[in-house]
Amino acid sequence: MKTVACYKYHIAKISLILLLAIGSTSCNSLKKVEEDEYLIVKNTILVDSVKVTNEDVQSLIYQKTNTAILGYPLRLNLYNLAKENPDSLYQAWLNKKPNREKRLEKLLSKKQVDRLGESFLVKGLSVWLKDVGEAPVILDTTQTRRSLERLSAFYNSKGYFNNSTTYLIDSTNGKRKVAVDYRINLGKPYYIDSLSNDISSKAIDSLYFLHADASLVKKGEQFDLNNFTLERERLTGIFRNSGIRNFQESSITFDIERDTVRASDDQKMNINLNIGDLRRRGENQVTTSEYKVEKINKINVFTNFLSSVYSAPLDSIQYEDLNIYYSGKFKIRPKTLADAIFFEKDSIYRDLDKIRTSRQLNSLNIFKYPNIIFEEDSIQNLVNTNIYLAPKSKYSLGTNFEVSRSNLRRIGVGMGASLLIRNIFKGAENLSISADGTFGLLSTDIFPDDFFSEIGGDISLDFPRIWFPFVNRTNLIPDYSLPKTRISAGTSFQKNIGLDKQTLNAILGYNWSPNDFKKHAIELLNIQFVRNVNRNRFYDVYRTTYNQLNAIAANSDVVNPDYFDENDNLSTITTSTNDTIGTSSFIRDVISGEINDLNQEQIGDVRSIAEREQRLTENNLIFTTNYTFNKNNRNGILDNNFYQFRFKVESAGNLLSGFSNFIPFNENDDGQLLVFNVPFSQYIKTEFDYVKYWDLSRSNVLAARTFFGIAIPYGNSDNIPFVRSYFAGGSNDNRAWFPYSLGPGRTSALNDFNEANLKLALNLEYRFPLFGDLNGALFADAGNIWNVFDDVENEDATFNGLESLRDIALGSGFGLRYDFTYFLFRLDLGFKTYNPAEIPSKRWFRDYNFANSVLQIGINYPF
Repeated sequence: MKTVACYKYHIAKISLILLLAIGSTSCNSLKKVEEDEYLIVKNTILVDSVKVTNEDVQSLIYQKTNTAILGYPLRLNLYNLAKENPDSLYQAWLNKKPNREKRLEKLLSKKQVDRLGESFLVKGLSVWLKDVGEAPVILDTTQTRRSLERLSAFYNSKGYFNNSTTYLIDSTNGKRKVAVDYRINLGKPYYIDSLSNDISSKAIDSLYFLHADASLVKKGEQFDLNNFTLERERLTGIFRNSGIRNFQESSITFDIERDTVRASDDQKMNINLNIGDLRRRGENQVTTSEYKVEKINKINVFTNFLSSVYSAPLDSIQYEDLNIYYSGKFKIRPKTLADAIFFEKDSIYRDLDKIRTSRQLNSLNIFKYPNIIFEEDSIQNLVNTNIYLAPKSKYSLGTNFEVSRSNLRRIGVGMGASLLIRNIFKGAENLSISADGTFGLLSTDIFPDDFFSEIGGDISLDFPRIWFPFVNRTNLIPDYSLPKTRISAGTSFQKNIGLDKQTLNAILGYNWSPNDFKKHAIELLNIQFVRNVNRNRFYDVYRTTYNQLNAIAANSDVVNPDYFDENDNLSTITTSTNDTIGTSSFIRDVISGEINDLNQEQIGDVRSIAEREQRLTENNLIFTTNYTFNKNNRNGILDNNFYQFRFKVESAGNLLSGFSNFIPFNENDDGQLLVFNVPFSQYIKTEFDYVKYWDLSRSNVLAARTFFGIAIPYGNSDNIPFVRSYFAGGSNDNRAWFPYSLGPGRTSALNDFNEANLKLALNLEYRFPLFGDLNGALFADAGNIWNVFDDVENEDATFNGLESLRDIALGSGFGLRYDFTYFLFRLDLGFKTYNPAEIPSKRWFRDYNFANSVLQIGINYPF
């Protein structure tokens, strides 16, 4: 803790120094603006006297103001910190005193004196400040007039062909500071009066009129050039998916007739659609030919393209519509290729089939470079399809190595290896085998040994289709949606950490993606077995719980003295029956009434501790089925104006409960049904996760997330297994609290690991560029966890209706992000703004300081 506090102190100190340095220049933003120059501090676009804030319109201005963070021009002030001529200043300082250079040469040498002038403090700092900073934006009226031309052209494209523009420079913002107003008078817009067409190809003509009703250019609507662009794209897609393989978007043009001389109240224009012939460019001439509908003739698949034996004679087989060519041994079932290729002989050509084929072949993960080439057949209107496939290596080996440290681990070294075997059964089935282990030293003395180990292994098999047991194939999900089946099993062994767990898991799952924006996943069976090996360590590991129990025991005068150790604390020494002499015996005596000098609150606390011990030390059998749906509308990684939505529902224990009607299961003393002598979990769980991004302009982004999750136990369970419960706090949640330290409700970290079965989280983050690859963020995180519909009775920890929303914690803070291209490294400093665990009068801003802040480290954005 001292080390963390020391880091926070130094971070705060450095931040203060930087703020003072920058602040010293903030009052002089004109430091590098000459007397006859003007700094642009504001741009305003007024359209018919109405201010326009639309980012697309604002981006048309050539001279944008200096970037600012919440109104503060950080990069401009960093630029102003740089020395203008550091070389000249160094020489002037060196020669200011006659003997200074000679004394330095005697002390350092002439070469080192010269290098001193190139050092970071003398020159490099100024170069760096200029690189990360931003030069002042000086008014240039030539650029202002060019911006007006852009604005005029933009509104021309919206039908305001008679618009007029002017600009006004306002210097009332201060000496050598100006604001520029761009003023546009739109005039009356033009409307489309008539539509006509001139189509040279008969095939195109019939296709056009078949889809003409859906045209985006409509009679009576205001002219908008963007609609014409979208209409060209729409028609091109229709034609290329209706057999016109070589259709070119450039073949579509629009003739626009309007009266630009006479202005009237009824300004109309006539539109004529032209669709020309196919234009081909040869070496010395351009030829044209009529567009025609083409059909697929031969479908040739070359499975050893780029192979070292490709020059050898090829063997071939025919399967359905496919002519498959290969050399050497044929290594894939023809049906697998047929399922991945969506072209059909004698069907019309469709771009959609090409996209789906390429997408599915890549998804198989057994080919390097799927390449589809079309050749015109000698027979008119027929086209041959050649698909070239380069096989990937059958075996891929991966390794990883990591070093870790935590509050329990002094140091840990992790190693892992994975082996991928492709196309193992010749049907594009991929087998993955992985093993990993972590070993190291513990930083606590509560365990008998000072080392730990974690060893695990997994094996999984992926099928490129939906597979059910005893059913070879189902057509419920089309092949173009990239259906996959995964069967996996794994195990892990953990020693000398906590209660030492052993886990076994097995999954039979399916996933498919109808398009790039929707994904479905079903885990028909997800079985997890968790065994706690050293349950007698509970009070050694969960020290907060132990301290609560020990404090209660200290208040009793009738506790058996043998329950205490030499330090007058409850003993945790284990007996041959795996009970502890002090803790277990004390709990037993309290519940049985043998210890009778405790009040009802203390007895209730002991019962709660006993229930928590039972819950966290019992073995778990979790037998679930779940479904997850993901949807987003993001167009590429550069799109910062999108949303994404995730919904998940999970049901546990129902299948086993149903079997109990036919197969007699054993029961424990609490009436729970047992499978392999373990009570199985039974609950229903659902989650909603919604994320929205807004692009605010100039790489400034506002991101928000809303999460709601609830898990309700019933039947064979009174609570949710620890591994399926919710926790609050951490680098991807409420960053003002550490993981598991917030909640439940208004309780104050009752346990070492606080969890519950209801969670609400709300996050808001403003992200902005600082300089180079370094970005900053301001954030506010709200949320909490509660117990509901389970066996927890503490009102402070349970959700009791809308009044419990007062227990929502609020954290706020700031962070830095460094973009390494392949991943983003993140530092966040969170402050407890509203802490529901405090008394009502002290909940706001009580711990809002660096001493109580929480430093979170993360990889990539939290949402």
